[in-house]
Amino acid sequence: MSAPQTALPGWIDYGLIPLTNLLLAFLVAGCLVLLIGENPIEAVQLMLEGALGFGEGIGFTLFYATSFILTGLAVAVAFHGGLFNIGGEGQAYVAGLGVTLVALSFDTTLHWSLVMLLAMVAAALFGGLWALVPAWLQAKRGSHVVITTIMFNFIASSLMVYLLVNVLSPEGSMAPESRTFEVDGRIPKLDGFMQWFGVDIGSAPLNASFFVALIACVAVYLLIWKTRLGYEIRAFGANPTAAAYAGINPVRITLIAMMLSGALAGLMALNPVMGDQARLNVEFVGGAGFVGIAVALMGRAHPVGIVLASILFGMLYQGGAELAFEKPNITRDLVIAIQGLVILFVGALEHLTRPWVARAYARVAGGE
Repeated sequence: MSAPQTALPGWIDYGLIPLTNLLLAFLVAGCLVLLIGENPIEAVQLMLEGALGFGEGIGFTLFYATSFILTGLAVAVAFHGGLFNIGGEGQAYVAGLGVTLVALSFDTTLHWSLVMLLAMVAAALFGGLWALVPAWLQAKRGSHVVITTIMFNFIASSLMVYLLVNVLSPEGSMAPESRTFEVDGRIPKLDGFMQWFGVDIGSAPLNASFFVALIACVAVYLLIWKTRLGYEIRAFGANPTAAAYAGINPVRITLIAMMLSGALAGLMALNPVMGDQARLNVEFVGGAGFVGIAVALMGRAHPVGIVLASILFGMLYQGGAELAFEKPNITRDLVIAIQGLVILFVGALEHLTRPWVARAYARVAGGE
């Protein structure tokens, strides 16, 4: 029997179905833990305690979530325009260059707040321009944006390695990284702010870019659902032919949506470059661009859902690290496999449980 076509309420579509997929992912992950002779219940408890059980764990969880919120928003904005931007990794890489150039130029002359504002502009500009080329190729030449953004990820990685080794590396240093920023080139940590809530984050690198991520959520919501441009992006994403017939310029919308997406991915660079490491190195993105895809899918491309999904993935990153430390049998590779299962069930297999839930809802609602 085919799946019922009944429209599902929001609490089912945005809450119950993702939760069901998440539980299935943890069920399969639990089986993997059992296979190596460990107790899955104990493993879950260790992950939760590692992520939320003490102040430093909470700080690390929110630090990771900050990056995932911005890369998730980047994917979501493109997705509303019918574009699948999987180039967030490369856009964040190049944006890190913009952040670093600003920090290196002004960390001894301007206050950190001004340096941060300039770095935000540079990050958004570099990330947006890096996304512009794939957008133009799709809009003008028909090149698929998925393929071009993948290629641009590799190009960005190679470009950054070259720049770090040959241009930005301090004289006499063999490490592929820039010099360390001075104090005013760093974003302050939120240890004092978190202490207002009785949370001591210790050495966790949670910093003020967390607020940038939250403000970006509000801005994306207002843009997509409360402005004419947002309506045009959604209309083009829902039906490009009808949108063009209604007078919406497909080239303009494609370029704008991808540049906004690249700018959001670029803002992610603030968090690790200025907020944590205080320098640019070759591994600062750490896969956040790809995690943003799963975050956007799990959060149904809505800012509220993206925040919740980002915190979940932040918990997986931080709790997984604690789990690997406490349980030597559960290696870092197995933790990555557990994270991959969550991405698989919540993202790629998003509609696995939908037909079952829809049938159950139809019966309860009297539809069958």
